[in-house]
Amino acid sequence: MRLKTKTMEWTGNSLRLLDQRKLPFIEKYVECRTHEEVAHAIKEMIVRGAPAIGVAAAFGYVLGFREHKNGDTKEWMKQVKETLSRTRPTAVNLFWALDRMEKVFFENLKNENLGEILEEEALKIAYEDIETNRAIGRNGAELIEDGSTILTHCNAGALATVDYGTALGVIRAAVESGKRVRIFADETRPYLQGARLTAWELMKDGIEVYVITDNMAGWLMKRGMIDAVVVGADRIALNGDTANKIGTYSLAVLARRNSVPFYVAAPTSTIDPTIKSGDEIPIEERRAEEVTHCGGSRIAPEGVKVLNPAFDVTENSLITAIITEKGVIRPPFEENIKKILEV
Repeated sequence: MRLKTKTMEWTGNSLRLLDQRKLPFIEKYVECRTHEEVAHAIKEMIVRGAPAIGVAAAFGYVLGFREHKNGDTKEWMKQVKETLSRTRPTAVNLFWALDRMEKVFFENLKNENLGEILEEEALKIAYEDIETNRAIGRNGAELIEDGSTILTHCNAGALATVDYGTALGVIRAAVESGKRVRIFADETRPYLQGARLTAWELMKDGIEVYVITDNMAGWLMKRGMIDAVVVGADRIALNGDTANKIGTYSLAVLARRNSVPFYVAAPTSTIDPTIKSGDEIPIEERRAEEVTHCGGSRIAPEGVKVLNPAFDVTENSLITAIITEKGVIRPPFEENIKKILEV
């Protein structure tokens, strides 16, 4: 049983991940043979993007099961899950995928083919992600007008998923339907996912893309140069408040001020019905070096204090619609999210 996309490859014995820290200059894969190696890859952003993190964790769970030698299997798998869960606190797909794997584990605990069953479930999660992204793309493409200029933030493309992408899936689907689009990709400091990853993806697809600095978007909106903003998400609360890469909230405020539609594209697995509002979403704080250094070179004074939250929260009042595989959710968000989740 195999899986192979640009982002990741399941060989049957290991998980190979495209090292996104080295893009766009080097295309190198990191091979993970243990759950701890998968955990390291997630934490160090070798693999990133909520859906991709979830799928990687599912395969990490499979590897963890295969590592077990002696003792209580249930206790060992609890430790495996905890190790993988501690990697990135904001992206809810991580916990969603691990909960799903754990459920299958306990349901088949006495089955002698449990290892194969877990592997099949991880592959199922992966292939479902691809189909989900294509459905998000189809639903979102209907919102994009021919000739539009679209602003994106961070990277919510094939690199952030198993394949195709969420926000970039909308763009890809629009192009595939014959629409002409132009993309402005925010550089997305401090990790430069827009400049390094989104630009790389879109250029490979032959889609017209311009990299802009993060502080340029408002001026371009004011000049009428942006027709829509489409971003991904790492966790969406029940009321529609959305956590995404730091800087997303600023774009949403600017979009509202300039009457530009602001769309969030994400699978329903990114919606966390246990969280009522964005105030409850945990925000990951990352290392100071990501801010004080760029490309390995120091750009800030030695010893300076740094704040580096990886995400911010955009309240639902600033969001035009949430594009999911099950349809486009519009306000009132809590009511319509409950309908689409059937909760």
